[in-house]
Amino acid sequence: MDKESIKERKESQNGSTGQTTDSQTKDGLAEKATVLQKNVGLLSGICLIVGTIIGSGIFISPKAVLLYSGAVGPCLLIWASCGVLSILGALCYAELGTTIVKSGGDYSYYLEAFHPIVAFLFSWTTVIALKPSSLAIITLSFAEYASSPFFPGCSPPTIVIKFLAATAILLIVTVNSLSVTLANYVQNFFTAAKLFIILVIAIAGIVLLAQGKTENLSNAFDGASTSFGAIGLAFYNGFWAYDGWNQLNFITEELKNPHRNLPLAILIGISLVTVCYVLVNVAYFTVMTPSELLLSPAVAITFGDRVFYPLSWVVPLFVAFSTFGAANGSCFTAGRISYVSSREGHMVQILSFISLKHCTPSPAIIFNGLLAICYIIPADIGILINYFSFAQWGFYGMSALALIVMRFTRKDLHRPVKVPIVLAFLLGLLSCYLVLAPIIDKPTIEYLYCSIFIFSGVILYYFFIHRKVKWAQRVSRPITTYLQLLMEVVPPEKTETD
Repeated sequence: MDKESIKERKESQNGSTGQTTDSQTKDGLAEKATVLQKNVGLLSGICLIVGTIIGSGIFISPKAVLLYSGAVGPCLLIWASCGVLSILGALCYAELGTTIVKSGGDYSYYLEAFHPIVAFLFSWTTVIALKPSSLAIITLSFAEYASSPFFPGCSPPTIVIKFLAATAILLIVTVNSLSVTLANYVQNFFTAAKLFIILVIAIAGIVLLAQGKTENLSNAFDGASTSFGAIGLAFYNGFWAYDGWNQLNFITEELKNPHRNLPLAILIGISLVTVCYVLVNVAYFTVMTPSELLLSPAVAITFGDRVFYPLSWVVPLFVAFSTFGAANGSCFTAGRISYVSSREGHMVQILSFISLKHCTPSPAIIFNGLLAICYIIPADIGILINYFSFAQWGFYGMSALALIVMRFTRKDLHRPVKVPIVLAFLLGLLSCYLVLAPIIDKPTIEYLYCSIFIFSGVILYYFFIHRKVKWAQRVSRPITTYLQLLMEVVPPEKTETD
């Protein structure tokens, strides 16, 4: 698609849809720039954070946090501590996001602070493994909860769960490819749904406590674990439930007034999630002993069966809503990482193209969805969570280091939000602990696979980015042209943030 055909296509598209545009044509009509539009406001930003954080974690992780912490008291403390530490870590990202006002989150910060190879390793790992596996985990949880009412007394067949998960991914990819506004509406609706069911569970727990159901909260620290590695694994699974507090940084270019809305959305969103998580876990312990909670195949459903019967079917329904909303948020942000890294030349060119009709990074979104479907086939949720957490917390530590480095090397940067540098050191130390403690306590082969995968990107960077091998360009050029024509996508126009 040459420049003339692109121009003709844009002119005919604008004429047929009547879209409002940024630049002026010869006829005085506005022409919409082929870039990602600023369609995300404060409310949508909060819903993106809350909706992405509250997904499957609070309905899966309670068992793992209790298992590794050993008792009710440490379990509740870990849930509260994870929330506080997430807020502190997110404040560091608030400074980074308001200083480097580019989409892509950690990737854009690494480009500014370190050698480009560090940013490439992040995009390589995140685009190929972390984001698709995260989407796979969440949709598998959605499928398990959505199908459980149809298989009372037994677990749903694996083939049914995987089919539903793949169907959910295809639906989410379609929504996010068609419209940013539609994706925001979907996110806002499912965020409201998940807050509703969490509020119902929390209120039920408070009522049961008022009725004297406090047996499981007595002697709460008996049997608490003292193992360094076990506590680390408990935090692992707790932070998995909180993961998503940095999601808004991936779409900074689409956020209205990011200097105000980014830090405000982070503080409101994570504080709300922390209160919800602690109240929900207290509610669980009002009706289940620690051993019963550990044996429960689905903690939220067991709670619903004991408290809300005969309306217990409402719980899996709303949990399915919750996980679907989290999957939508994960897909929304994942496409932006692929898009930004491709725009910088670190991914295949087609991933940086934007839909001419919908102004969405549809190739990047579709690519993430296809990979997620591939990860569903052999998926084991427990292994995927450990794999995801190990790599993700390493990158969180690198972002903390990026903030510290730029404080000394980029003093000229305007920083609308400036946090005490001690918070960056705290985030870095926490990251090191969460990466190293479980490996030292119980080394497993997944950690080695993860490390090999990450650093294999060095070889790819050398040949395809640094050396720019010519045969690869000759092969990719006709494929890119074909896909561009097929999907009706074009390269993004230059903006002030580029």
